[in-house]
Amino acid sequence: MPEGQGGSALVVIDMINTYDHKDAELLVPSAERVVPVLADLIGRARAGDTPVIYANDNFGLWRSHQGELVEAALAGPHADLIEPITPDDDSLFVVKARHSIFYETPMSYLLWQLNVRHVVLCGQVTEQCVLYSALDAHIRHLGVTVPKDAVASMHSHLEDAALEMMERNMAARIVRAQEVGFTPPAG
Repeated sequence: MPEGQGGSALVVIDMINTYDHKDAELLVPSAERVVPVLADLIGRARAGDTPVIYANDNFGLWRSHQGELVEAALAGPHADLIEPITPDDDSLFVVKARHSIFYETPMSYLLWQLNVRHVVLCGQVTEQCVLYSALDAHIRHLGVTVPKDAVASMHSHLEDAALEMMERNMAARIVRAQEVGFTPPAG
């Protein structure tokens, strides 16, 4: 679905992160590259009254919530990656436990409530959570855009393959962040 049909939302995937997990050393350099792009994208979405939804792993902490996840990330060694993209008071937050932003979360219902028909997916990890979320959005008949300079990966060759799969198999628009246009949901 083209961006102009139905409202859009910006979904920031797994960027609230302490980076104290396995493979973090592979992810941090890519995250450092995308955070300034993400900060600009988030700012543009907010300025245009487009919902910004953070969909974040709970890292197996079953009693965690948004505030706790943000506090832990800001207290970690990579707070510089969190500060520019910290959720504001208007941001929405969905805690997830698996790769897809839709798997056993209220994301589908939230998007329906917001009258969103198009998602702009950004964050990490391109070859995992972003890819699986794009597939789940596609099968829910949502339009998908992925700004390739606003997603972080652990393995660049897998990132390239994932972006190609999203474009080819899921009809995702793969663009640069500056090309993303937001259509605020009606209502």
